[in-house]
Amino acid sequence: MRPQRTSIHAVTSWVRRQPPKVKAFLAVVSGMAALVLLRFIVHDHDNLFVAAEAVHSLGISVLIYKLTKEKTCAGLSLKSQELTAIFLAVRLYCSFVMEYDIHTILDFATFITTLWVIYMIRFKLKASYMEEKDNFAIYYVVVPCAVLAVLIHPSTSHHLLNRISWAFCVYLEAVSVLPQLRVMQNTKIVEPFTAHYVFALGVARFLSCAHWVLQVLDSRGHLLVALGYGLWPSMVLISEIVQTFILADFCYYYVKSVFGGQLVLRLPSGVV
Repeated sequence: MRPQRTSIHAVTSWVRRQPPKVKAFLAVVSGMAALVLLRFIVHDHDNLFVAAEAVHSLGISVLIYKLTKEKTCAGLSLKSQELTAIFLAVRLYCSFVMEYDIHTILDFATFITTLWVIYMIRFKLKASYMEEKDNFAIYYVVVPCAVLAVLIHPSTSHHLLNRISWAFCVYLEAVSVLPQLRVMQNTKIVEPFTAHYVFALGVARFLSCAHWVLQVLDSRGHLLVALGYGLWPSMVLISEIVQTFILADFCYYYVKSVFGGQLVLRLPSGVV
């Protein structure tokens, strides 16, 4: 085990010494390699979306355990949970008026769980809430997402308000984790359960992004045409990619910490 840890430490040390442009290039290459691997391993790419939902559910389970057993919400961002509740509420509305399917049920379950988490942080575990660290102004993301949704939205036959609402929830979901990352950046030390939860979000969003990218490749671009015309199809894909890359840096340090045998994740300055 020691030689393996030594090798991993050598690789991570080399990566850490590289300039930002090289790190970005390595991240893109790693992502593309993972996509190629998934394309050959997973024959039905719809299973990637199911896997994403399963991993997300696992992350929520870890969060529930932290709040009920550990009796603390330290390290969690209330604002991230509120942003999650907002985009889920909007997406549920759109699902009911535009397309009702199994994903609506999954979103409803996640929405109820998120409301419960918000309740626990605001009332039951308020004493352990790190309000001074959760200082990300949510209007920095809500307002730009709303403006972008008005400008770029689906070109389907649905009512304009519904199309704008759908675009808004897509854009907001892509950046809803930013307040949580800000909390972790402010504290520099991330306890295990919070780290597991955020890592699960990162994995789930990578699988969801892989699902979309591979679906586009399998359909030879016809899926983008089916989503409508204009900039909207590209924005959907870009939103999925943004979600993945926002959490990529954290996931790198999480994996490094796990292989290094560290229970508590320590983040260097400037990770987020």
